[in-house]
Amino acid sequence: MPISSLKEPYFANNDCWLYLGDCLELLRLVPDNKFDMIFADPPYFLSTGTFTCQNGKAVSVKKGDWDLGGSVKDNYEFHKQWLSECKRILKPSGTLWVSGTYHSIFQCAMAISEVGYHVLNDIIWFKPNASPNLSCRFFTASHETLIWARKDKKSKHKFNYDVMKNANWSGDFIKKPNMQMRSVWSINPPRKEEKEFGKHPTQKPVDLLKRIIMASTDEHDLILDPFTGSSTTGVVARTLRRKFVGFDIEREYLDLSIKRLESVK
Repeated sequence: MPISSLKEPYFANNDCWLYLGDCLELLRLVPDNKFDMIFADPPYFLSTGTFTCQNGKAVSVKKGDWDLGGSVKDNYEFHKQWLSECKRILKPSGTLWVSGTYHSIFQCAMAISEVGYHVLNDIIWFKPNASPNLSCRFFTASHETLIWARKDKKSKHKFNYDVMKNANWSGDFIKKPNMQMRSVWSINPPRKEEKEFGKHPTQKPVDLLKRIIMASTDEHDLILDPFTGSSTTGVVARTLRRKFVGFDIEREYLDLSIKRLESVK
């Protein structure tokens, strides 16, 4: 077990560990300078009775009690707390990735600045097959924003430039061969086979995490996802020979994570 200060993991094998519990409580138990990379997809606090489009039908956006937010001030304080703990447990060379829509990402960006990270890039994840807007009164939401930041302005971070420039990214029509990777990525949402063991309402695609992990870590590095959900981060980490720790408050999604992690060859 890589974090001796934590309780017994919900699941463990030789390169990944899952913990059941509130992320703030778990983060506070982690020693300083532990992780090489943190990917976080925090709650968007959207579960307020509104609707969205799924498979051409109107469905409730309530994802679970974990997505029920408080006031704007309360939500911002939550983001600031978990981001502060993540900064403490990042190695000096480590980086943080945060994903979100406009419902959450601007609060996270402000908290990232206030806590003292140094922002490296903002990435636009463009979704070519995004669902239409049901009300026909707004633009169709077809992207999410990712913020990439290092621990502070003076630290040195990892960036695998050659891989980003020269690897085969043929699924992304924006990326031109042997040209620098741009800050707009065209990546489809999760494929059907990525949900063979079950679904998570905010599941991220394997291709997105593959690019993030290949960009900013090396083999055997230790990665944390404090809102792991169905553990796409962990699946990709195992595939790329990294080590992984995931936290989640929902037992159901950790059980789903275990099936996915154990299926990795």
